[in-house]
Amino acid sequence: MRASIFVLLATVCGFAQDGPQPRYVDPGKPGQAPSDAIVLFDGKDLSGWVHGNGTPAKWPVENGVMVCKSGTGDIYSKQKFGSAQIHIEFATPNMPQAKSQARGNSGVYIQGRYEVQILDSYQNPTYANGSCGALYGQYAPLVNACRPPEQWQTYDIIFHAAKCGSDAKLEQRGTLTVLHNGVLVQDNVRIQGITTLGDKTNECEPGPLKLQDHTHPDVKETFMRFRNIWVRPLE
Repeated sequence: MRASIFVLLATVCGFAQDGPQPRYVDPGKPGQAPSDAIVLFDGKDLSGWVHGNGTPAKWPVENGVMVCKSGTGDIYSKQKFGSAQIHIEFATPNMPQAKSQARGNSGVYIQGRYEVQILDSYQNPTYANGSCGALYGQYAPLVNACRPPEQWQTYDIIFHAAKCGSDAKLEQRGTLTVLHNGVLVQDNVRIQGITTLGDKTNECEPGPLKLQDHTHPDVKETFMRFRNIWVRPLE
């Protein structure tokens, strides 16, 4: 009876519309990628990653986890993406003697252009738009959702790419939503520009996922760890 009443009300009010059924996506078991995701790192090797000069990524893989080898350089996914849902898990090292930007610093660069900051911001104050969960240099996170160092954390990112006209000129910048450990920290913010100064790439072209090998004069090595990285291109 209730279903019949709902159908009647929907018809009268004009919001009952027929259409194609949503396609099915198997969400997978907890900790697994959805069935339509492109897995960039499954814990086995870094065959899908290179350094900026195109050479194979030199970061080691230990017990299903990739570990940043300081001094080898950033790594880039071979595959490039436009708009996408991105999942990545990371653990910052315990660096109690380091402060601010020196403590557990790395970054996830969407399309290799826009940095979502990774930092040990657990009881470690720094400038707001450089803390963990920030769109670096542009938007501070809404809240600090960091776990203590050496604990696994998650980023779930919804990225809508920039749009260009037929003349390839930028017409609309992209947007970014970020959940850090399941907590909303960036809410559909409008990206203001490329993070890296001097980057002349076309923002409307697909780009790779980049993981940062961060350098800082106060620390020699930052053993950042990553696992379970996947991307779902958005139609």
